Amino acid sequence: MTTITVLQEFRPGLDFKDITYTFLKEFEVHLKEKGNSVNTIAKHLRQLRTLVNEAINQGYIPSDAYPFRKYKIKQEKGRKEFLTPDELKRLENLDVDKKLRHVLDAFLFCCYTGLRYSDFCQLTPENFIRINGKRWLYFKSVKTGVEIRLPLHLLFESRALGILDRYPDIGSFAALPCNSEVNKQLRKLAGLCGIKKRITYHVSRHTCATLLVHQGVAITTVQKLLGHTSVKTTQ
Repeated sequence: MTTITVLQEFRPGLDFKDITYTFLKEFEVHLKEKGNSVNTIAKHLRQLRTLVNEAINQGYIPSDAYPFRKYKIKQEKGRKEFLTPDELKRLENLDVDKKLRHVLDAFLFCCYTGLRYSDFCQLTPENFIRINGKRWLYFKSVKTGVEIRLPLHLLFESRALGILDRYPDIGSFAALPCNSEVNKQLRKLAGLCGIKKRITYHVSRHTCATLLVHQGVAITTVQKLLGHTSVKTTQ
């Protein structure tokens, strides 16, 4: 929807037949002039490419008029931010009010499980199962539809379970504000304990993956724990 909004700003009343190679070049220049980074521009163009492919499938654009045939989407290698064990400890030891503590605990829970924001927010009691008396987290990813099984007792000395047990039920724990509001609160929390990194909720997922690899966990196992369909994504 963000891409649609940006397109409407650039060319109101846009029709499928208007999306040509020249249009793509002009749209890229427009986004650059608005101060967007290379990767943000790439994100919008990938979204547009998905819509154009669907438009061809549905007969709105003839396949020989595919505008992306010669147009290459430029991308830079982004830096994946993550927290060190020391930074995690500083966050854990923060003394904050109940509202901030809730956001912090949810973030730490995801640092120790690798869950996305969307997957955390949809958790219910049914997602927690016992196998041989041990608690596992079992869910289907909102983003990819991949089924993920996490042995909570084996990950990071059961720290996720310790956080979970502070809350009366998973419903209240999983009820977070919207992602942008949570990210604002996380930046505040990072400032309170002197962490200079730009923290977003997704940093928890990168943190989980990086720390597991540093602990010597095989990359293919990390791939399964994160629910990536390709090991390249994990790498």
